[in-house]
Amino acid sequence: MKVQCQICPHHCKLEENQRGLCRGRGNVNGEIVALNYGLITSIALDPIEKKPLRNFYPGKNILSIGSFGCNLKCLFCQNHQISMVSENDIPVKKLSPEELIEIAIDLKPRENIGIAYTYNEPLIGYEYLRDCAKLARENNLKNVVVTNGFFCQEPMKELLPHIDALNVDLKGFSDDFYKKVGGKLDTVKDFIELAARYCHVEVTTLIIPGENDKEDEIRELSKFLASINPDIPLHITRFFPNYKMMDKRPTEIKTIFRLANIARKNLKYVYEGNCR
Repeated sequence: MKVQCQICPHHCKLEENQRGLCRGRGNVNGEIVALNYGLITSIALDPIEKKPLRNFYPGKNILSIGSFGCNLKCLFCQNHQISMVSENDIPVKKLSPEELIEIAIDLKPRENIGIAYTYNEPLIGYEYLRDCAKLARENNLKNVVVTNGFFCQEPMKELLPHIDALNVDLKGFSDDFYKKVGGKLDTVKDFIELAARYCHVEVTTLIIPGENDKEDEIRELSKFLASINPDIPLHITRFFPNYKMMDKRPTEIKTIFRLANIARKNLKYVYEGNCR
């Protein structure tokens, strides 16, 4: 019997032992579960600015973890080695929530403030993130999520009270661009509006030449964020050829600065990324 996943708008209907589009969720014994629960592909102590979060505990570090899988299909994905695979394609290390929290606590002397769920799309591993976040809060650790924001609101309403900060990857600001990556702009906009009610939010937009680099698009994007809160930081970052988009040239630095200046007309905090 098919069972429908309720975490993201793809709403995959899965037969027994079938995986969803994201590779990280599947039907096991008639129940949709996180197949990547506790399976860690990447773990590192990072500067908080690397998430990127510039206005949330600047100067501190955070324990960053990733698993595998993603519910979007970006041809320019910078972490495709883990986001576009399953556990059989890459080495994994199993960590229970309790073990992860213990590692995070041990790193407090190194200015660690908590845990960042990042690298792949962390929300497809919803149950693991939820369990870790609750336990982290009990141990006075911060929870940070780096996400594409293409998720359903009801499960997020359960999770967001346990989250301290998010960086949402707003891919662009047109329906056509989101169709290319397998998502929907309105869903991500709704996610950002919801998240901003609960916690600190910053937004990142990767500028790809000829794809999402129009001035009008950034103008409308920044107006949208300002309509929620003009204090929401926006990171406008530079694209470099990657994955299945090796034919594109890197974004010109002057383009990043020009678009950032347009966004500053609506937002208080705008940062240029990867321009050094």
